[in-house]
Parts: sequence; structure tokens; C-alpha cells
Amino acid sequence: MSTEEPTDEAVVQTASDAAEGVIFSRYKQSTVRDYDVTVVFEEGVLEVDVYLNAPDDEHDPERVADDAALAAREAVDELFGA
Repeated sequence: MSTEEPTDEAVVQTASDAAEGVIFSRYKQSTVRDYDVTVVFEEGVLEVDVYLNAPDDEHDPERVADDAALAAREAVDELFGA
């Protein structure tokens, strides 16, 4: 078990991957019109913003975006807990 803190780059990548994973677990990539995952990690503070433009016939895009942001935060918490 390493005592080193994850790099800022690792934190951002982990959060981005988790958010995208939620989006594409609920939508086919071809049905997503547009999305943006913005992750900022500075001075130990994580900010995650997810924008999603997708059809609302199967899922509520706003709920999916919120779930994606939450998953990103949880993934980073796990990264620091490892």
C-alpha cells in the first residue's frame, strides 16, 4: 500500500472516466448528441460539472448528468481511500 497521494492528473482522469462510464452505461454513444465533463482539482478541492444533451425517452438526461457527477466524486474518494 502506497502512502503517496494521487497526482492531480490521476484525480482528473479518474473522475472523468467515472462520469463518462455512467453516461455511456445508460445511453448508446450514438444517441448522445453532446456531452461535456469538466473536472478541476486544485488545492485538494474537486469540482465536477457534467453537461449532457441526450434524448429523454429512456432516461432523464439531467438525472444522468447528476449521477455522473456523483460517480466522479465517489471514484475520487475511492482513489484517495486506496
